[in-house]
Amino acid sequence: MKKQLRNYLLLTLLILPAIIYSQKIYSVNYQSQADVKVYVVKYESQCDLKVFKADYESQIKGNEGLWYFVKYPSQSDKKIYFVKYESQSDLKIYFVKNKSQSGWKNKSKKHLLY
Repeated sequence: MKKQLRNYLLLTLLILPAIIYSQKIYSVNYQSQADVKVYVVKYESQCDLKVFKADYESQIKGNEGLWYFVKYPSQSDKKIYFVKYESQSDLKIYFVKNKSQSGWKNKSKKHLLY
């Protein structure tokens, strides 16, 4: 019994950080459903966060702009709504083509995705 409990605790401690700091995103249809309102800028120099859209959940880690879009709201860490105007947004993002390009440009907004 003790060995089972120890193994369960060890497994939980290994998995928990990956769950807490992942960036699984769901795009909602209504602004009132969102945790964060996002505006996509045209130029990298205008953004708060450079985002890379991951193809697989295993590619994401931490709060560093690696987003995996999930199919259901219950699977997400954050629900976002894409606004039409920059002035309506909480966060301005720019989508990058390479994973290595992702990251925060304005770290004062980092709390929005925790």
